[in-house]
Amino acid sequence: MDYFLTEEQQMIRDLARQIAEEKIVPVRAELDEKNEYPWEVIKTLAQSDMIGLFIPEEYGGLGKGCLELCIAVEELSRACVGVSTTYAANALGTYPILLFGTDEQKKKYLPDIAAGKRLVAFGLTEANAGSDAGGIQTTAKLEGNEYVLNGTKQWITNGGEAEIYTIIAITDKAKGPRGASAFVVEKGTPGFTFGKKENKMGIRASSTRELIFDNCRIPKENILGKEGMGFIVAMKTLDSSRTGVGAQGLGVAQGAYEEAVKFARQRHQFGHPIISFQAIQHMLADMAIEIEAARALIYSVARYVDSGAKDVSKPSAMAKTFGTDVGMKVTTNAVQVMGGSGYMKEYPVEKMMRDAKILQIYEGTNQIQRNVIGQEIIKEAARNK
Repeated sequence: MDYFLTEEQQMIRDLARQIAEEKIVPVRAELDEKNEYPWEVIKTLAQSDMIGLFIPEEYGGLGKGCLELCIAVEELSRACVGVSTTYAANALGTYPILLFGTDEQKKKYLPDIAAGKRLVAFGLTEANAGSDAGGIQTTAKLEGNEYVLNGTKQWITNGGEAEIYTIIAITDKAKGPRGASAFVVEKGTPGFTFGKKENKMGIRASSTRELIFDNCRIPKENILGKEGMGFIVAMKTLDSSRTGVGAQGLGVAQGAYEEAVKFARQRHQFGHPIISFQAIQHMLADMAIEIEAARALIYSVARYVDSGAKDVSKPSAMAKTFGTDVGMKVTTNAVQVMGGSGYMKEYPVEKMMRDAKILQIYEGTNQIQRNVIGQEIIKEAARNK
C-alpha cells in the first residue's frame, strides 16, 4: 500500500533499510549468540545522521518527528529487534531532555546525542516499580547545591553503554507519585555504578543492566522541569515513545512474514511447494492483513503525535498494543509455517519470535496499555453524556 510518504521520508526508509540489510543482517545471529552490543551498527547510524533523526536542527539533528522515527525503527526491527531496541532506547532516554529540558540543558546534551557521541538511557523501572510506577523507591535529596541519589533501577536498556541517563527519583515521599522528579545523571559520576549485564531470552544485542546509586551527587541544575514533575516527565515521554514500540512489532512482523513467504515457495511437500496449500496461504494472508492494519494504525498515530495534539495517550497505547501483538502473532505463525526449520537457529524466525515477546512487556505491558485505553474510554463517555 502507498502511505503517501514524502520524498524525504522515503529516503529515510531506504537508508534505514540499506543499513539493516548491509550492516545488521550479516551479524544479527552472532550478536544474539554472543550477547554483544552492536557498536559498529551504532557508529554507522551516527555517521548517517540517523541517531539525531528526531532532534531539532538547532542542536545538530535532522528535526524530524515521530513518523520518521517510526519508519526508521520499523526498518531496523525488520532485521533485528535487539539492534532497534538500542536505537529506540536512545530516543526514549532523550525525550525527557527534549520535552522538559531548559535551553541550557538542551545545548549541553543534545548536540553530542545527535552526533552519536553519547548514547542515552531512561531509568524508571525498579524491582518493585514496573507496571506500578508509583512504587519507585530511588530517592533524590537536595543538600545545598546538589541532589544526592540513592537506590537502584532495574532492566535499563543501554545500561552501562550509555553516557547520559534520565532518571526518575522521589524527592518528597510524603507526596507519593506527586513527589517524584526527573534528573540527568552522567556516566562516571561518583556513586553511580552498574550491575551485571542481564542474560535475556531475546533482544540479546541490546544491553540491559541495573543502575546503582549510592550517595550519587549531581548538580541541582540537573533536574528536568521542577520538583514533583517526575511522573509528568515519565508519562509524556512514554506517550511520545510508545508508537515507536509498535513500529518495532510491525518491523519484526514484516521481517518474519518475508522469511515465511520465501521458505513456503522453496519448501516442497507431496510434490508441490507448500505455498500452494490453502492452509499455508490462509496463514500468510492473515499475516499480511495484520501487518497492513498495524502499519496503517501506527503511521496514523505517529502523524497525530506530530500534529502537536495533546491527547495522545489513548492512540499511542493502541499503536503499541496492536503493533506488538501483531509482532508476536506473526513471528509465531512464521515459525509454524516453516515447521521444524523455523525452530532452528539456522533460520532467523526463531530469533524473531524470541525478540518479539519483550515488545508486549516493556514500556508498559499490553495489559497496562489496555487499562490506559479503558480509562480514556471512561473519560470520553463521561464527557459525552
